[in-house]
This record gives sequence, C-alpha cells and structure tokens, in this order.
Amino acid sequence: MTGLSLLIAAADKPVAADFSDTPLWLSLVKALFLFVYLLVSVLLVIWFERRVIGRMQQRPGPNRTGPFGLLQTLADGMKSMLKEDVRPKGADALIFTIAPVIFASMAFVAFSIMPLGGMVWMFGHHTPLQLTDLPVAALLVLAVAGVAAYGIVLGGWSAGSTYPLLGGLRATAQLISYEIAMGLALVAVFMYSGSMSTSEIVAAQADLWYIIPACVSFVIYVITMVGETNRLPFDLAEGEGEIVGGYFTEYSGMRFAMFFLGEYINMFTVSALATTLFLGGWQAPPGIAAIGDGMLNTGWWGLLWFSVKLWMFMYFFVWLRGTLPRTRYDQFMRFGWKFLIPVTVAWVIAVAFIRGADAGFFGDGTVGIFGLNFPVSSLIIVAVLAVLVLGSTWIWESKVEARAHAQEEESIVPDEIDPWAEGYPVPPMPGQRLVESRGATAIDTKPATTGAAAPTREEEQHRG
Repeated sequence: MTGLSLLIAAADKPVAADFSDTPLWLSLVKALFLFVYLLVSVLLVIWFERRVIGRMQQRPGPNRTGPFGLLQTLADGMKSMLKEDVRPKGADALIFTIAPVIFASMAFVAFSIMPLGGMVWMFGHHTPLQLTDLPVAALLVLAVAGVAAYGIVLGGWSAGSTYPLLGGLRATAQLISYEIAMGLALVAVFMYSGSMSTSEIVAAQADLWYIIPACVSFVIYVITMVGETNRLPFDLAEGEGEIVGGYFTEYSGMRFAMFFLGEYINMFTVSALATTLFLGGWQAPPGIAAIGDGMLNTGWWGLLWFSVKLWMFMYFFVWLRGTLPRTRYDQFMRFGWKFLIPVTVAWVIAVAFIRGADAGFFGDGTVGIFGLNFPVSSLIIVAVLAVLVLGSTWIWESKVEARAHAQEEESIVPDEIDPWAEGYPVPPMPGQRLVESRGATAIDTKPATTGAAAPTREEEQHRG
C-alpha cells in the first residue's frame, strides 16, 4: 500500500475516542474547561517567560504585583481592557475589528481536537478528556492555521498604514511557507500510525513514541512550529528595527490584546500537537506507565503528563527567545523553501519505502540483530539513506570550504593598485603601491624609513 493510499484509508477509519456517552451539555462543559485551561495557561506562561528571561539576564523579573509577581499578567490584561482604543483615521473600521477576533478564535478552535487525557468520569458520564475528534483531525490544525493567516493579512491591510501592510505580507508569506514543511513533516507520523485521528495516533504510541522512528520529522516540526508562531529567532513579521511592530503596529487596547493572546495560544496549540504526534500524547513515560499495572496511565493522570510535556515545549520557546538573535528575513525564507521543504519531501519518500519494506512488499527475508528480527529490505533502504546523507554532507562541506577559500583570496590586499582600473579613482590601502595608469612612474605609499631622503617639492605636488 502506497503512502497516498494509506492516507486515504486513514480518512475512512473511525476514531479511537468513544463519545457515545457524551451528551451535548457535557461537550459544552468540556469546551468551557478548555477555554479556562488555555486562559490560565497563557497567564502563567507570560509570567513564566518574564521570570525565566529575567534570570537569564541576571535581573529579578516581575516580583511586585502579587506573590512572586504572579498577578502581573492579570494587571496587564486589565490595563489593556481599560486603555483607550485608538483607531487610525483611514482604517477600515469593520475589518480592523474582525481581524484580531479571527486570529484569536482560530487558536482556540485548533485546540479542540487535542486529547488531554484518556477516558474519565465527568458528572456521571464516561467520556474522553477531549472535546472532539475527526478521522482527519490532525489536518484540522493546518486548516485552522491557514484561516488565522487571514486575520494577520486583514489586520495589516485594514490599518491603512504602510508598516502594518508590510508586516501583514511578511507574516502571511512566512506562515504559508512553513505550513508546507510542517504538513509534510506530519505525513511520516500518519504513515506510521495509519491514521490522522489524534486519539488513534496517541493509541498507536502505546509501545513506542514516534519521536524515535520519526526523529527527522520531529526536528523539522520543531523548527516549523517556531516559525509558525512568529517567535524568536523567527519573529520577523514584527521586527522592531525594520517595520516597527509589524501587522499590529496601529493596534492598541483590547484589539492588540487579542493578537497577543492568539500568539500565545498558538504556542500551546503547536506544542500540544507535537506532544500528541511525537511524545505519546497524554500517556505516561515508559517507566512510570509500568507502575501499578498502568495505574498512573489512566483517567485524570493523563492530564498531568500532557501538561508536563506541554510545558517542556513552552520552556523551549522561552529558552530560544532568551538566547538566540533574530535572523534575517531572506535567510529565513531561503532556509524554508530551499532546505526544509526538499529535506522533508525526501524524508517522506524514505519513510514510504521503509513502511513498504516492513509490510513485506520488497521481500520477506529477515536478519536477527540483538535478538530482534529486521527485514533485509529495510536495512538496505536505511544503508542507502545513510550513504546519501553522508555524501550530501560531504558535498555541502566541500562547497562551504571552497567558498571560504575564495573569500580569503579576495580579502588578500594586492601589492599594487591601479586607481583607474574600475573607471573611477580608488585610493590605495596602507602598504600598497599606487600605479599611475597615465604613463607616470609607480609611487610607493609605504611610510618612509628612518634616514631616507625627503621627497622633493615636485613629488609632493604630484601626490596631492
């Protein structure tokens, strides 16, 4: 079965989560629970980010409002609500207001398909700790991210100002570019699990988390999720030194707070998707999962493990912001289109061959290694991939060395220089000989040594 047929078959499969005992009112309760969970998490992560970066920069961070400064984020939110809401005179009033609402609401919608835990008892009903699930639930996140891009570009356009328009265009191009690599990185997970349902993918990782067999996809996804959320070092849509504040330059008050809230919820969304697809979702780590016949791997315990994995990614976001400088926009786009996307396509093709070999499409021969049987065809494919990776690395390093050698040769200062070689006068560097191109004799610009004869009056006039 090919990779395309696997995806088509996955879309027709039922989901693992059982919502048969979940009435409509309970779904509304779970939706409210998700809303509160995300709002409280955003309040905490902003405080957490300020404190951690403060420690990195040898300063205390927020420590005045509330114990340990915990109420500082709440105070900032109240300030945004009470602050004067200024709108540019030339702005489109309706679109200017709708844009941040679209951006923030789409972030909440994307989190609705994340399984925060297994089956739990909630108000007398046995229901999964998940709002909803679909046979193609993982693709819903990408679709919602595409709709959120409308909020960004409309916010930049509706302001009627130059800098927000440029910021909106840059942000939209960045989101579209990195959504391609992100979507391709998820294809390998779909092939391994045979499903695009988030609950099915979590159930398929009961024995082995996909961070191991799909390690390349995990690395690519982590890079793309930082670019997707406009976080340092990839916050190029709001580069203060280039376009002031990007697409929300003209926003203030609650409109600005909506963009701010949506950005942080997007961080939780992409982190939750990474947890679900690569780290076993709500399941406990292997050692803990074996305690008490899986006692700590059921019920509400799943919410604890899910939150721990989620906050590991959030610390990663904060660590990146506190350590790495902002990249250049053209370098970032070139990295996405010319490196990430080709590498991801090649990796997806390799995973398709490996899965086909595991299914016996290339022969049934096996080899025993450390007590485990591996298909011969799979080992051959892995060996070919290793050779290709090593060969590509060698070619790339050779090109880098050749480029560095050429730059060193260009940086060597010649002993003589013709000031009119390029058609316009070029002054000599210290230690160079100035060659007169109009029949004059060469003049040495090196400093005179002790005891040398003083230059004549004619020579000084000739030198100017």
